[in-house]
Amino acid sequence: MTISRNRYRLRVGLILSLLLPALSSQAEPMHGIAMYGTPALPPDLVSLPQVNPDAPKGGSFRWGEIGSFDSFNPYVTKGRAATGISTLTVETLMGRNYDEAFSLYGLLAESIDTDEGRTYVEFTLRPEARFSDGSPVTVEDVMWSMETLGISGAARYQGAWKKIASMEQTGERSVKFTFNTEDRELPLILGLRPILKKAQWEGKDFAEATQELPIGSGPYVLDTSDLGVFASYKRNPDWWGKDLPFNKGQWNFDEIRYDYYATDAAAFEAFKAGEVSAYREGSAAKWLTGYDFPAVTNGEVIKAEIPHGRPSGIEGLVFNTRRLMFADWRVREALILAFNFEFINQQLNGGLLPRIPSYFGNSDLGMDPGTPATGRELELLQPLATDLPPGAIEGYALPVSEGDQTNRKNIRKAIALLEEAGWTVGDDGVLKNAAGEPFAFEILLQTGDDAMASISEIYIEALKPLGISATLNRIDDAQYKERTNAYDFDMAHYVRSLSLSPGNEQNLYWGSAGATEPGTRNWMGANSTAIDALIADMVKAPTVEEFSSATRALDRALTAGRYVIPIWYSDLSRLAYRSDLKYSETLPLYGDWSGFLPDTWWYEADN
Repeated sequence: MTISRNRYRLRVGLILSLLLPALSSQAEPMHGIAMYGTPALPPDLVSLPQVNPDAPKGGSFRWGEIGSFDSFNPYVTKGRAATGISTLTVETLMGRNYDEAFSLYGLLAESIDTDEGRTYVEFTLRPEARFSDGSPVTVEDVMWSMETLGISGAARYQGAWKKIASMEQTGERSVKFTFNTEDRELPLILGLRPILKKAQWEGKDFAEATQELPIGSGPYVLDTSDLGVFASYKRNPDWWGKDLPFNKGQWNFDEIRYDYYATDAAAFEAFKAGEVSAYREGSAAKWLTGYDFPAVTNGEVIKAEIPHGRPSGIEGLVFNTRRLMFADWRVREALILAFNFEFINQQLNGGLLPRIPSYFGNSDLGMDPGTPATGRELELLQPLATDLPPGAIEGYALPVSEGDQTNRKNIRKAIALLEEAGWTVGDDGVLKNAAGEPFAFEILLQTGDDAMASISEIYIEALKPLGISATLNRIDDAQYKERTNAYDFDMAHYVRSLSLSPGNEQNLYWGSAGATEPGTRNWMGANSTAIDALIADMVKAPTVEEFSSATRALDRALTAGRYVIPIWYSDLSRLAYRSDLKYSETLPLYGDWSGFLPDTWWYEADN
């Protein structure tokens, strides 16, 4: 099943054009909230638009995960948690509709209240909300969850907690949070915080990795598992929210199971053998030539291309700028020049996939590569000029090679930049600095990351004419998580998916606090007052126009920072699945992303 990509681009533009300048004062609690304007769905919604409200219940869904797991606590830095805990067994106060840029509707909470300036938010819980053990979800559970996550949880939870001036119970089922910072997104962030049962954690250290499953209120409970091998969840027949209109047509499988494989190749073989229900293909070339096995030819497996309207995000090899050798932008630009994207893309994808142009590329939030900043973007950037890298204001675009393996033109430019930065090639052919230290670094990858390993091997060879020695080190996922959390690497595979509603998570991705604070997602070590200021401009933007300008300005600063060597992206997902699995013909704006598979799918036996 396919759908016009142009239709999706039109939908994105239409949604953004309809957003109102600011949320008007609310005279009474609302059923939902949007980042800008009002949510698209009415209080009496029957179901989300991208679901089949009459989808049958039953069947099972199995997915292949790469790596392993050693914990059931996904809310802390320590350990690697089993997939499915957050999405299947634990709920939030509000639920997200992925057919809108950023709108939430009541889930555990029946209503939300805030003012025009969003200086506070108040949630009122549904009286029927229950944990899986039958106990009610209370205001005390909400307050404990917010505080515990904010103090002892992973770094992604701590920023919002610091912006809460007070937290108080305002009624039997209501709780109010008052803010100390101007931030329009905070009510939505708190609406998406997981709510856990306070009583379960009394006398326990929440910050530790644990094999004890959190008691949640979600549609599934953990049924069976083998640590590091698989985790199987069964649909809870007593789930309190099964008749809620927001949930109608969702969570249809009786069983959802995640099986863990050492490599992506092993997961694909398991899919071909019928042991995995669906497989997401990342290689455009393989999609064309590698799906001629019997299950495809006889119709037991279906291939679908599912478009989306979200930004490209960023993926590639990230420089750890905490390492002295990568601190100079000229060195990073030289290594980007040496990365022969056109040749690599041809070798691995048949040249079919476009390169990521910027962090918010493929969307209205992305900068125009290679062109100077104008209008409001320029106004936001000019006061920050002394802390911006070359190209942020004047215009920057990724270099393009001639496509042949030698890449001579870009290699010459790279040599000149390295010399400017104090690196020269000696008589022994080795690139060295003034102290005589050779330019050598390690590319750290997770075992099973075969596609990036192939990219890295080609890149390592391309660096040799520069006198640079790079090596590839592949380690298991537990070690990889530990080392990247501690920023103990030179270069690594970096992926950050971005939405149409970027906000406070941008501080976690590339805010300056992450330059020293462990466990953030700022692997590159970005430490820029300009980036911090642009994130703040984006978060407090009162209108969608101001928000878009601030995001494009941020996109300029990040891309010109040359923190990542970008690879390719796709404006559609290539998904192969068993023919007895079905999904709605109305695809969500975000496509094959969160909230889609397996959330809205169902089982229907072939006739």
